[in-house]
Amino acid sequence: MDSCVTAATARADGYELFLCHVTYHQRTWRRELQAFHDIARFYCVPEDRQLVVELPHLGRIGGSSLTDRSRPVPRPHRAGGHPEPDSGSIPSTYVPFRNTQLLAAAVAWAEVVGAGAVYFGANEVDYSGYPDCREAYFRAYQTLIDLGTRPETHIRLVTPLLRLSKADIVRRGRELGAPLELSWSCYEREDQACGLCGSCRLRRQAFREAGVPDPIPYVGGELPTSPPLGRSPSAGEGPVAGGS
Repeated sequence: MDSCVTAATARADGYELFLCHVTYHQRTWRRELQAFHDIARFYCVPEDRQLVVELPHLGRIGGSSLTDRSRPVPRPHRAGGHPEPDSGSIPSTYVPFRNTQLLAAAVAWAEVVGAGAVYFGANEVDYSGYPDCREAYFRAYQTLIDLGTRPETHIRLVTPLLRLSKADIVRRGRELGAPLELSWSCYEREDQACGLCGSCRLRRQAFREAGVPDPIPYVGGELPTSPPLGRSPSAGEGPVAGGS
């Protein structure tokens, strides 16, 4: 959902879209890839301006419940509580150093196609302590881009959703006409969203707070309203490169 709204934001900012998706053997990689292609078709992005990057080594490395099926995906259950109260500040859904590698692929492509910006749908407000979703991290990455590309290359790293709540992201998506019905957030299932994982719970809460129905299907249909969660995982989808 965050990447979908980020693409809509880049378009509204006047950029021509080059869309990048990364698959890394996450549990729902097929459904996420379908969402990527559906959103690309919605925005009429030609195939030569779509890039699917495969990072299978992240799956082999493991260290995350999104890539290691022997580790359960946490299901938040306490109002104001952490999804994994006994595991420390960073939940098992954190994929070690993932965003750094996602962005590296996007920046490399952006330099080749002459893009003026890479838009990335990270969110710092509703995250679970992921170290690669912090504003300081993206400031450091901008320095890396500046130092690691050609002198004539000027690529801005843009994180338009970083300071928004999930409900505000829903509102912005609707304002921009983003196809939220084509997005996917569930960490566990690919047919219908489970409604129980941290990403599903946060998404459903956001739509309720925004006062609009969530357009994707959930197991068991509409879920009862639950108390607001505390810090919970955001959907870590791939970056969007905007051509200058």
